[in-house]
Amino acid sequence: MITNAQIEKALRNVIHPEKGKDIVSLGYVGEIATGEKGIKLVLTPEKSNDPVLTSIKSTCVRVLKESLGADTVIESIEIRPRVVVSKAEKAKRDVLPGVKNIIAVSSGKGGVGKSTVAVNLAVALARQGFATGLIDADIFGPSVPKMFNAENHHPLVRKEGSDDIIIPLEKYGVKILSIGFFVHNREAVIWRGPMASSFLKQLIAQGDWGELDYLLFDLPPGTSDIHLTLVQEVPVTGAVVVTTPQEVALADARKGIAMFRSEAINVPVIGLIENMSWFVAPELPGRRYYIFGKEGGRKLAEEASVPLLGQIPIVESICDSSDSGSPVALKETETGLAFMQLALSVVAEVEKRNAGQQPTKKVIIKNQ
Repeated sequence: MITNAQIEKALRNVIHPEKGKDIVSLGYVGEIATGEKGIKLVLTPEKSNDPVLTSIKSTCVRVLKESLGADTVIESIEIRPRVVVSKAEKAKRDVLPGVKNIIAVSSGKGGVGKSTVAVNLAVALARQGFATGLIDADIFGPSVPKMFNAENHHPLVRKEGSDDIIIPLEKYGVKILSIGFFVHNREAVIWRGPMASSFLKQLIAQGDWGELDYLLFDLPPGTSDIHLTLVQEVPVTGAVVVTTPQEVALADARKGIAMFRSEAINVPVIGLIENMSWFVAPELPGRRYYIFGKEGGRKLAEEASVPLLGQIPIVESICDSSDSGSPVALKETETGLAFMQLALSVVAEVEKRNAGQQPTKKVIIKNQ
């Protein structure tokens, strides 16, 4: 059976006589279809009155027969001029039009379990019936593939005209994309800021996200180019900040809250999540050990006038589940139920935010 890849490969031998490039590279190959009656092509030139189109069509027939066999049947070659959109017009178009709520999961510093929270929050939202997606925007330290047991996954890419559409992995009801799907898990990502930002833009704009209730972004720790890229590319509904009760983490969490609330960014902070709140030894289930301090997250939430969305204890099963690629939110355990309750709290705060505030606008930052 003749495949679309074979047809596209053959069409790379069709050179536009004036432009000197093949028609695939020029974006002239819009659609390819194979059926019982033969091959159907849709060519999408920039204009329908290009005088060389007749020659290009006949060349397509010739190279396909030469490459695929003389008995290859070409049922039709249709010309559909593509609409050329200016850069200014493209900028006006909505990105992620099918996504209702975009949530940034952030932390002031590393090591507070932000990715663990993001993954389990996404799974918990999906388990409660919400169409959910997750973008691993921690470009330099992607851990989402490990937590979904998908380190060897490589996304499929679908061609739509001249655009490459990336198909997210779907697991546990969550659509997922990560840079970890595109690089070997033992390789370091050594990129300057603009390269990392450009890759994030690709995951956003070229991902086949469809209709989602929630799209979560697992952001890098701190405040960086990635945070600015996110708020410039999409209107972020709200941010949740993850911290531990430790004062060092709380100090950085304050900075994270201040960044989102700054006049330049102006993204609502819908709540704070305190991770590693306490430890309970299995042999002493009624005794809590406050290893990183007590109620630091609650005090910061009161200080910043944001809701404390949840307190997640240190439990061995969370670490084990993350390492095995089976998030604890899938389980009917005390910790699993804690993440389910966290998801309900996030949903409630998002609904309250949407009812009481105007939709967030994309940020325009001048003089970068």
